[in-house]
Amino acid sequence: MQKAYKLQGKHRHYDWGGTSFIPDLMGIENVNHLPYAEYWMGAHPSAAAVVTTENGEISLAILVNENPAKWLGAKTFQNFGSVPYLFKILDVKNMLSIQVHPSKENAVIGFEKEQAAGISLDAVNRNYKDKNHKPEVMVALSDFWLLHGFLDPKLLEERLRNYIPFHSLIHEFKGADYQHLYTYFMQLPMVASDKILKSILVEATTAVKNGIVTKADPHYWAHKYYADGIPAANIDKGIFSIYILNIIHLPKYHGIFQGAGLLHAYLEGQNIELMANSDNVLRGGLTPKHVDIRELIEHVNFTPTFPNPLEGNSINSNEINYPCPIPDFGLTKMILNSGESYTINTHSMEIILVTEGDLLLDHLSLKAGDSAVMEAESQIKLVAQKSTVLFRSFVPN
Repeated sequence: MQKAYKLQGKHRHYDWGGTSFIPDLMGIENVNHLPYAEYWMGAHPSAAAVVTTENGEISLAILVNENPAKWLGAKTFQNFGSVPYLFKILDVKNMLSIQVHPSKENAVIGFEKEQAAGISLDAVNRNYKDKNHKPEVMVALSDFWLLHGFLDPKLLEERLRNYIPFHSLIHEFKGADYQHLYTYFMQLPMVASDKILKSILVEATTAVKNGIVTKADPHYWAHKYYADGIPAANIDKGIFSIYILNIIHLPKYHGIFQGAGLLHAYLEGQNIELMANSDNVLRGGLTPKHVDIRELIEHVNFTPTFPNPLEGNSINSNEINYPCPIPDFGLTKMILNSGESYTINTHSMEIILVTEGDLLLDHLSLKAGDSAVMEAESQIKLVAQKSTVLFRSFVPN
């Protein structure tokens, strides 16, 4: 009986996306040069993937709902009741918003509060779209750059001292008071913040033009955001976060986990991302979308972050695991040489994505860019037709 099925995800054409990486991966001719920002593989109600079955195509969400215990597995069904994760490919051409995700407890509180206030789920000022948290793990498919948590206190103080426009903020960070510094700046009158940020952006523009900065320098990203010119007024306060957060470079196949309360933003590159099945995002700038600073401040973890990039822990000669400290999802990368076979024993519903090569998965033929979904409690054989790289998402047993 068939246990694995081809999966067709949903493309998301957000303005910040690139035009070639995802189309090239999937063999799509992008004649209209649309931004292919994300590719969703999951059962999220706003963009559920489609499964090709013996009886035709059907939404993954509907398929799982018809027989959740069979698809999810008894444990996952008992603990979550639905698919608890969302699997994605991202192509970040332009930086995403400064953001933080709430804890599960706070997501429930925020959702019910907005429901009681009568704020529509699709309202532009809606913060909480569901009652779930949104931890996430990402693995780079190219050189990838991101902002990831507050700098070490010594480094942050050094930043404030090294940039003359920030000297007025040194006192606000006394005692390594991250919350006071961030809250103080984000609540400054626009005239005052504009004065600081305009000076910083002038410095950044000069530094980039003179070729004296790299992508490891905040000036590079501040200039990139306003590469078309510095506004006369109303400069996005999210620029400040570029200078006080860790700038992380992840080489291909290196990853990082980001949990609740961590202020972060993707800057540039391509990756795969696996997250809890949620759309709860509280934004702190670098976006035309809704920004609610008061709500965001309530959920930020105001402590320094010491980044812990993930190279993956070896499970065997073919598979490595990217450890995730939550029960919602797990992620591994597999490499199979031409002709090599491997057997997967699923405990939950699993989704695999092929990023390189060709593969026979049970009876399915999969090439780079293809994905498939597998039922829980199944034994599935994989045979590589040539050297193949794939990623495997699941719920930990």
